[in-house]
Amino acid sequence: MNVTCGRDFISILVDEEFFKYYNVGVEAVHLVNASCRAHREEISGSAYFRVHTPMDQYTACGGKPLEKNITHITYSLTLMSDPPVYGNIVRDPYVQIEYKCIYPYIRRLSLAFPIISFSSERIFKVDEVDAKVEMNLFKDHTYTEAFTSPPTIKLGDQIYVQIQVTEPEDFFHLKVNECWATQTPQANDKSGFSHTLLANGCANDKTTSFGNGTPHPAGRNGVGSTVRYSFDMFRFVHEPHSFYLHCTVHLCTLEDGQSCIPECKTISKRAVVVDEQAQDLLTLVLPLGVIWTLGIFLLILISIAKAGIRRHMTNT
Repeated sequence: MNVTCGRDFISILVDEEFFKYYNVGVEAVHLVNASCRAHREEISGSAYFRVHTPMDQYTACGGKPLEKNITHITYSLTLMSDPPVYGNIVRDPYVQIEYKCIYPYIRRLSLAFPIISFSSERIFKVDEVDAKVEMNLFKDHTYTEAFTSPPTIKLGDQIYVQIQVTEPEDFFHLKVNECWATQTPQANDKSGFSHTLLANGCANDKTTSFGNGTPHPAGRNGVGSTVRYSFDMFRFVHEPHSFYLHCTVHLCTLEDGQSCIPECKTISKRAVVVDEQAQDLLTLVLPLGVIWTLGIFLLILISIAKAGIRRHMTNT
């Protein structure tokens, strides 16, 4: 028995002799949805029953709900048989085989520059699946030409970073959770300075922004299998001035949908304008109220003075 976990499919291959032992023919073997049936094929002179399930038919063929933990996603299918019926009775048992494919979806990768390799990747092997995520530096906002050697970057110039799922291609969406710079290659080294560029999937540095520099959504965080962001070059105040870039990423399934896209709060220009107008209005209203108060006070003083003059004339 062999299970293959492909980029966009899952298949199972079972020796025909296994089913013969239970008196089961290929026409009686299928998944939970009986329309997803097995077929017989010969490999190197031996006969097998195979069921090939594309990922886009996983649910329709009776795939179980996805199981997730903090690091992996599990796909589960069940191969079963219809036992032969003799009149109104069944004498042979039916076969039921559950098989699974496990894909990793959280990993950490680091980018080291400017004095060592311009890109890095980390590969995880689960069953027969190679899951690969790459991080690269590009020369400008078009993201068409990557650096092939450690670049020298001027302070204030923009740095263009791309993080991409390369295998399985277009199978997962990518969300970048955190990115930070350290003075040493170790991502968790606390001995030197560090600077956070992205936190909780959102910009934590005023010069950091997602996308490719155009209104098009390409490269936004959590939208597709590629994330692009840029920030202005800086250096630490103390030696070493060079730094190493690290990111933590999260792979999402298509079922995750909007939950894969971070919610980043921003202050709207309209709110700022309204606040400024309110302050201006308050500045204008307060002096006007003071003027009215002074005017009423003067009228009272004048009335008291006139009354005093009248009493004085009457007594005279």
